[in-house]
Amino acid sequence: MSLAQLKAAGLGLGLGAALALAGCAEEAPPAPEAVEGVFPGLEITNARLVLPPVSGNPAAIYFDATYAGERGISITGAEVAGAESATVHAMMEYDFEMTMAEAGPIAIRGGETQTFEPGGLHVMAIGLDESVDAGDTAEVTLKISGGKTHRFDAEVRAAGEER
Repeated sequence: MSLAQLKAAGLGLGLGAALALAGCAEEAPPAPEAVEGVFPGLEITNARLVLPPVSGNPAAIYFDATYAGERGISITGAEVAGAESATVHAMMEYDFEMTMAEAGPIAIRGGETQTFEPGGLHVMAIGLDESVDAGDTAEVTLKISGGKTHRFDAEVRAAGEER
């Protein structure tokens, strides 16, 4: 075999091996499409808006927020469609009494769940439109540190229903 034939055979074997290895390489999964108003890795479950027993009083919103991202995030505020305003509230002790007040940023680390529940963290919808009725859904938007948002729907419940 001549030197030229050996080089050609070697080149052919090298190309064949490279193609075989390329065929074994896994393709990267496609990146998830960004959905406007949805923060990647944040999942909201058990969301409900409980109407006030007295018309004109604020409604309360409860939910579970689970975050699967690598870096932590903070919930810095909220908006509720059909409400004049909304604030994140927490129960806290002041002067040896339990009281409700606007909460600071709520941190959630990757892999954790933060529960918004009666007697704890919750969102208050102030000046809720009177057309919102039990059985409807209400659009809630959480404000996330860094200027991002996460939108979800909450089931509207009557004042006497389970919170």
